[in-house]
Amino acid sequence: MIAKEERRLRVGVLGAGPIAQFAHLESCVKARNADLYAICDAAPDLLARMGATYEPRKLYADYDAMLADPELDAVIVATSDAYHVPMSVKALEAGKHVLCEKPIGTSVEEGEALAEAVKRSGKLLQVGHMKRFDPALEAVRDFVRDEMGEVLALKAWYCDSTHRYTNTDAVQPLPVTSKQARKPAGNPKADLRQYFMLAHGSHLVDTARFLCGPIVAVRARLREKFGAYCWFVETEFASGALGHLDLTVAVRMDWFEGFQLYGEHGSVLAKTFNPWYFRASEVEIFHERTATTHKPLGADGHFFRRQLEGLADAALHGQPMRGADVEDGLASIRAMVAIARSVERGERVELAAVSGAV
Repeated sequence: MIAKEERRLRVGVLGAGPIAQFAHLESCVKARNADLYAICDAAPDLLARMGATYEPRKLYADYDAMLADPELDAVIVATSDAYHVPMSVKALEAGKHVLCEKPIGTSVEEGEALAEAVKRSGKLLQVGHMKRFDPALEAVRDFVRDEMGEVLALKAWYCDSTHRYTNTDAVQPLPVTSKQARKPAGNPKADLRQYFMLAHGSHLVDTARFLCGPIVAVRARLREKFGAYCWFVETEFASGALGHLDLTVAVRMDWFEGFQLYGEHGSVLAKTFNPWYFRASEVEIFHERTATTHKPLGADGHFFRRQLEGLADAALHGQPMRGADVEDGLASIRAMVAIARSVERGERVELAAVSGAV
């Protein structure tokens, strides 16, 4: 077990559904510098089950009541996408730090409103782009920043698999569900283009930005065939680097995610695993000067716990926030909207000019 530090962030988790059960509740319990202080959910049976399992100090059926608790330091928003912005804004206005699941919103306007709320509050908001806390990808980021020199190009791919649930169901416990769970109006999967882009494309876009910096324009194509959706996206980075992003849901093969990165003084080849295996990426970092390849182990693969620890370090000790902030989250929304507009129009789209929903 990870030793707990003396000073710890008191965290309340909003939403006790699958993502909280698979990722956030355990992260609070295991984090070295945070505690699971409270759980809040509108479904009384689900709240009782999670309370009995994780034993937080407080259980709340009402979100406003949890936010009014002066002992609470931060909130993890682990709800459906439609609730991310309003629930995050409420927490910020109540003086709480926020870790919000990705995407932070479904439209540029939502993201801008949340960014304004963060500025007004003076509190921290971290977006749940947990892949930034993959230790192998952190090693790649350090190589790009310190040794690679000018980045020439990035090729990155995120391909969900038709067999992903066969694989993950074998290693995950069954989630506890409730017929009384609060759900947003409408079916979020009614528009699969939007759903797949928000659920999967947000990871791909953020990884590209994490490694290569801001994206300024895209040109995208989409092919829908036999139930599969395949986006090929040409990206232009502010640095001048070129990019090619492949988002495919779902490939008729195993989970396929990774990237190749070409630079002035070396290159990187990476393979990333389904996140529910809690396994760091396998990366090969090639150094041109010595003609040698470095392969970091990245043994600590609990990205969800590590992202919470990063927020707690920033909130408790004033350390720089290592995760994606609200501006990163907004930039991801802009990129996804630009991809959607480029598919619709068949032309290059600049991110600065887009508005509306994905």
